[in-house]
Amino acid sequence: MSWLISWFSGFAPKQTTVSHKERLRACCGALLGILLTGLISRWAVGSDTLLPMLIAPMGASAVLLFALPSSPLAQPWSIIGGNLVAATVGVTCAIWISNPAWAAALAVAIAIGVMLALRCLHPPSGAVALTAVLGGPLIHAQGYHFLWIPVGINSLVLLGVALLFNNLTGRRYPQAAIESSNTRRTAEQQTRDRLGFRSADLDYVLANYNQVLDVSRADLESLLRKTEMHAYHRRFGEITCADIMSRDVASVEFGTELLHAWELLHQRQVKALPVVDTVNRVIGIITLVNFIEHAELHSFHGYDNKLRNFLQKVGHSHSDKPEVVGQIMSKTVLTVKDDLPIAELVDVISMNRHRHIPVIDHERRLVGIITNSDLIAGLYRGRLAEAAQ
Repeated sequence: MSWLISWFSGFAPKQTTVSHKERLRACCGALLGILLTGLISRWAVGSDTLLPMLIAPMGASAVLLFALPSSPLAQPWSIIGGNLVAATVGVTCAIWISNPAWAAALAVAIAIGVMLALRCLHPPSGAVALTAVLGGPLIHAQGYHFLWIPVGINSLVLLGVALLFNNLTGRRYPQAAIESSNTRRTAEQQTRDRLGFRSADLDYVLANYNQVLDVSRADLESLLRKTEMHAYHRRFGEITCADIMSRDVASVEFGTELLHAWELLHQRQVKALPVVDTVNRVIGIITLVNFIEHAELHSFHGYDNKLRNFLQKVGHSHSDKPEVVGQIMSKTVLTVKDDLPIAELVDVISMNRHRHIPVIDHERRLVGIITNSDLIAGLYRGRLAEAAQ
């Protein structure tokens, strides 16, 4: 009896995690989409025609396009390709097969097969195929014109509304394929791949799952990464950048002379100095790499002379040679907030080539700096805390 109760419990609806705002957004999108599709389609085909301004499958398409815009089944090629393929198959079956039951069954089955082959699977298109077969004399009289009126017009207008509405309300549409990039351009795996699952692992599982998923691969990987990040948070607690950063940080200003910045690097035995403005906001960073590139110290030949000439101040007022930090610093600088958990910092560092990251407060003022060794110490501290628990 228990197995029967368990089986019946599977029919109960699962609790949704979608917010009321998102539900309202989907409802408003469907309202606008169907309304405009009907009005524009009626205007395009003329008010004197007996053809329907909307076909029923558009209602199902609206559910996908506005309530599930990230689904692979709701992408532009799915709705356009799927509906046109299904309409073509349905009309063909209606013409060549006299038995309505056989024509309807074959139309849906063949439409699914072709959509899978063309990678444009769209569930409402199955209803399009049925409409072409069972729509009655008016639809049958259209023949292959049914592809364009009303299927083509309905599909194009509804897609156009979805493109505008979803993007204006904060939902990226269509969903672009996201490929993971190796910013280091080496064969080395990204840090996050070494710590958790790799993209290749997900590809392997999906290949063996062998079922159509109503979620894009990019979204699925993103959800798994966020789950992994949540697990890091749970394991390492709430250790933040403020807990592990170096607070006694040396900084320079835009007009600091190069010789002074160079001496400061050696005095502090560091490899980078944040560049700040008059109110201590980070505007750049100067590193040993900046000195090496601008002084052309790419070889040991003449190293001392090149460096001495580069750092020496020119006596006259006009010179092409850089004189101050602001002329050679990196203007694009990666910063992190002081309340950022170190679990998220791992991903930030692994995706970038930076080894020194300035830490700022909520007013964007410099409050510290984090190096790889600081992060390692923080992770070790988190492991000790986990072991103690």
